[in-house]
Amino acid sequence: MSHSSLPPPSESGPDPKLGQAVFYARVALDVPLPGLFDYCSAQPVSVGQRVIAPFGPRQLVGVVVEVPDKPGIEPGQLRPLIQVLDDLPAMPVDWLRLMAFASRYYHRPLGEVMLPALPPPLRKASSYTGKRSGGGPVLRLEKRLKKAGAIASGFSGAAGLQTDAHQLNDEQQSAVSAIAAMQGHGVVLLRGITGSGKTEVYLHAARKVLDMGRQVLFMVPEINLTPQLEGVLRARFADFSGGHALAVLHSGLSDGERLESWLKAARGDARILLGTRMAVTTPMPDLGLIIVDEEHDASYKQQDGLRYSARDLAVWRGHDLKVPVVLGSATPSLESWNHAVQGRYTPLELTRRARETPMPDIKMVDTRRLRLEQGFSPQVVEAIEQRLQANEQVLVFLNRRGYAPVLRCTSCGWVSQCAHCTAHVVLHRMQHGRARLQCHHCGGYSPVPRACPTCGDMDLQPMGRGTQRVEEFLAERFPDARISRIDADSTRLKGSAERLFSEVHQGDVDILVGTQMVAKGHDFANLGLVAVLNADSMLFAQDFRAPERLFAQLMQVAGRAGRHRAGAQVMLQTDYPDQPVYRSLQRHDYKGFADYALGEREALGLPPFSYQALLVAEGRELAQALTFLEQMRDLPASRPDTYPTLDQVMLYDPVPLRIVRVANIERAQLLVESPSRPALQRFLTQWNEDLFQAGRQARVRYSLEVDPFEI
Repeated sequence: MSHSSLPPPSESGPDPKLGQAVFYARVALDVPLPGLFDYCSAQPVSVGQRVIAPFGPRQLVGVVVEVPDKPGIEPGQLRPLIQVLDDLPAMPVDWLRLMAFASRYYHRPLGEVMLPALPPPLRKASSYTGKRSGGGPVLRLEKRLKKAGAIASGFSGAAGLQTDAHQLNDEQQSAVSAIAAMQGHGVVLLRGITGSGKTEVYLHAARKVLDMGRQVLFMVPEINLTPQLEGVLRARFADFSGGHALAVLHSGLSDGERLESWLKAARGDARILLGTRMAVTTPMPDLGLIIVDEEHDASYKQQDGLRYSARDLAVWRGHDLKVPVVLGSATPSLESWNHAVQGRYTPLELTRRARETPMPDIKMVDTRRLRLEQGFSPQVVEAIEQRLQANEQVLVFLNRRGYAPVLRCTSCGWVSQCAHCTAHVVLHRMQHGRARLQCHHCGGYSPVPRACPTCGDMDLQPMGRGTQRVEEFLAERFPDARISRIDADSTRLKGSAERLFSEVHQGDVDILVGTQMVAKGHDFANLGLVAVLNADSMLFAQDFRAPERLFAQLMQVAGRAGRHRAGAQVMLQTDYPDQPVYRSLQRHDYKGFADYALGEREALGLPPFSYQALLVAEGRELAQALTFLEQMRDLPASRPDTYPTLDQVMLYDPVPLRIVRVANIERAQLLVESPSRPALQRFLTQWNEDLFQAGRQARVRYSLEVDPFEI
């Protein structure tokens, strides 16, 4: 990688004590403190170089951000750097720009942005110190790969891609041509109905970029989508760069595997980087195209630490590097759709399925006057039986894992409650007939009580149903059917999700019971029926984005049916068949739903017609969190001179979160809103400085989230 544009090391002159030249470094560290930290060094340092610095009693890896002529404090007070790490070149300037933007926009210290973006071995001082360091993680990895003969040979020019036998239809070809014709930066919103062949468009667009000797960043929202796509990419580009064209990056990899993939992409050895949201911050010296598949998906939003949107950072990175960005989805986010409507994004559409099979028929099953058997209507049970007799597969979709959402005493009304959270604990069936109660918020679990803790009655009954209970009922109702369950519980072990999906694709499963993990990205060739249970639970959620998420989820899961044959059907059980969400779903009418939803949002002044930030405070007592939020709400009005955009910002009253207590910590939130993104950002810049001081005095933990995905 070239670093010719980096500033040279700075020399301040000889140290009279040491009798040698001294260099100064301003370093970003992963600590919850604003600003950078000055150190001295006996050897030259460059911007972007990693160093090990003392911080109190600890040793931390940091990134040099500036090399000043003079430090910000008295030179005699500076502590020397412990080590200047030279196992890698300095981080490239475009990566430094991306980190600086994310720090500014999301209002987090630069060190808390930079260091978590690196693979764990590169940000741990212990990787470089001690007897077992062996020269550091990079050297250890290279020795291991060299011993195994797995070092990539690099890439020179446009290696011969395999001839692509996949014939594009006219819509796909038009989309590929439009992407290829983009000069410099531009964002394409590719809306394609499920089964329309968006992946083929991605592959052909990627091929054109690879032919020019550039790299491609290919992002997917979830880990379980990577194995299938990885296989497609490896097969399609098998002779590229000696078989090392592809690197894969996600949190399911070991630290060593993540480091290996990161290095391949950062050195340019990997021409394609396939990854989840973490991949967006990986250095790529020849990046020429960014693809964000399922761009609407909530998984692209980080929910702890730096609460960033990987999709939004991908768009910014494309703009910064002047390369095209393709956002693809059957159900684009309303923010992206509005950008396309307003002309800021280029809209491209795929309106028919690649295999020319019709979209499945979607039927609403009105359950208001029906007697349900373990949550199943007679119509759905009969339809499952018919599909099994026709040797077709069935998908039962229920976005609730576990056996039952709650355990209840029929005598006194006691319900199972988490001792540490204001939430019910979920009944889970374990192996060998055992069961336990588990909280899905704090992760705590306990044995199932033999009797009611309140009245002593032993007649405790499960209420509601999760995927485990549905699986149990189906096994009793259809004893000859091969049933598989795919959810977060059944896929905990590494490789388990890949194995389970492989069984479905190979035809070894008759009925698949699954959560949102099965709703997108999978091409089930023999799936004739999708049955949706309990969709109504999302209709009346407090979050204004709930209808959008529900529509996207149902469109995605419905699109799994009939991708290879006609006659497929989707059956959705509901007490509210006339809801606009369901009516648009029946017509496969994304545009109709989007126009209706955007009209509502505009009338109410909600995003994308306004911009938001959410301040969440945590304390041992709810009053403590609310008092802090009230203080922060009132502070700007008491100092209007330091908040010049206050008249364009609305601060709402603090309120407790819906689930107030998690792990014995009580939480409340304060919403900030503005019709102007620049005005909100200027407000937050000053407010964030005051937050830090007020938070230390109030002894509360807080987090500030820009563009919150869920309120």
